[in-house]
Amino acid sequence: MTPEPPRHLAEALRRPRWLISSWPWRALVYLLSTVPIAGVLSVGLLVVGAPLLAAVNGVRQGRPPGIALMLFLAVASLTLLALAPIASFPLAAVERWRLGLVDGRELPASPWPGLAARYRTAAGWREVAYAFWLGGIVPIAYWVLLLLVLLDLGMVTSPWLAGDAHQPVVIWRTVHTPGEAIPYAIAGVLLIPVLCYAAGLLAAVQAAVARRLLAWPVDAAALREVARSRTRLVGAYEAERRRIERDVHDGAQPRLTSLTLQLGLARLDVPEDSPAARPLAVAHDQAKGLMVMLRQLVHGIRPQSLTDLGLAGAVRELADAATLPVTVRADLHGELPEIVETTAYFVVSEALGNVARHAEATRAEVHLSRAGQDLVVEVADDGRGGADPARGTGLTGLADRVAAADGRLLLASPPGGPTLVRVELPCRP
Repeated sequence: MTPEPPRHLAEALRRPRWLISSWPWRALVYLLSTVPIAGVLSVGLLVVGAPLLAAVNGVRQGRPPGIALMLFLAVASLTLLALAPIASFPLAAVERWRLGLVDGRELPASPWPGLAARYRTAAGWREVAYAFWLGGIVPIAYWVLLLLVLLDLGMVTSPWLAGDAHQPVVIWRTVHTPGEAIPYAIAGVLLIPVLCYAAGLLAAVQAAVARRLLAWPVDAAALREVARSRTRLVGAYEAERRRIERDVHDGAQPRLTSLTLQLGLARLDVPEDSPAARPLAVAHDQAKGLMVMLRQLVHGIRPQSLTDLGLAGAVRELADAATLPVTVRADLHGELPEIVETTAYFVVSEALGNVARHAEATRAEVHLSRAGQDLVVEVADDGRGGADPARGTGLTGLADRVAAADGRLLLASPPGGPTLVRVELPCRP
């Protein structure tokens, strides 16, 4: 199977064919296009940074800075901080666009939030931090890379320069003849792929920092509200489910049972050769079929075995009804919330159904246990593995059901097996 193409530079660097792909050229374009931007920013920072370093050096030597220098540093620093949130906005827009050279993942553009918001929000100051990083740290890394490239270039060209009257120095040794320079040239050629990887790593780190600082910040308050609303929806769903179960079990089911009995008694009183015998028999059979359907509906809302036997007993009943041998190990203590029991039951039911339909397994095992405040459900089989939620094996719906109970689903299913489905459900009182 052909592997998926890498989506970003950091992922491409781990591929063995990176050097012969288009990614080194994309990284080179990204680095070269950074030079003018970082250069302008570094010049702006040097306006404040150079006098500041001079003042610090003077203090270390016992020469306090003059009033004019202190006044200049104060005014320049305040001006820089005042203008940085505004100037960093177009810079961030350009950097988000340039990031597409080495990262195919979407990074939405941030709309202009208003002048006041640029100074109040964390997103604005994160963009300011990126501007300082791009103008202060990145140029240093680029200079180091440039020195390494020039050093390698000197090693590669040393055999042609060795005959010069100047007698070039390669690394730390003076080379007098081309023969003495050949080992350095060979080493320089061998270091070219290393420098390519170093340049790619530098571009990947720069892109990772850009994505980290320029991505839209997560709204923690909104996430908390979403979590609370999901909890309320789950609670409302559980209450409505219990009401429907109670109404069906206590209202419709007894009346349908009574109707079925009445039709059965009527069939006994009607002669078989009567014109009403056949319609009455059909009505009686339909009523019995409707009874079976109603039991299945009630079972789908909350299985009666779960109410009568508890989670461990209901799971053992599922195992007995499975089409392959299933071993159940239960290590449960204390009561479980109703939603946790119901979710765990349907997790086991769906997982065993997937094993029977897709896994080609000879046996399965179910393990129920408590880990702190969580209920852990594990379903393992010795099948062919390769379970993929994208292929419609029911795992996506199962994960949605688990997420609704604020749990998480973990899947390990390498090709060839075995497969392990692990579900962790929080047991809040």
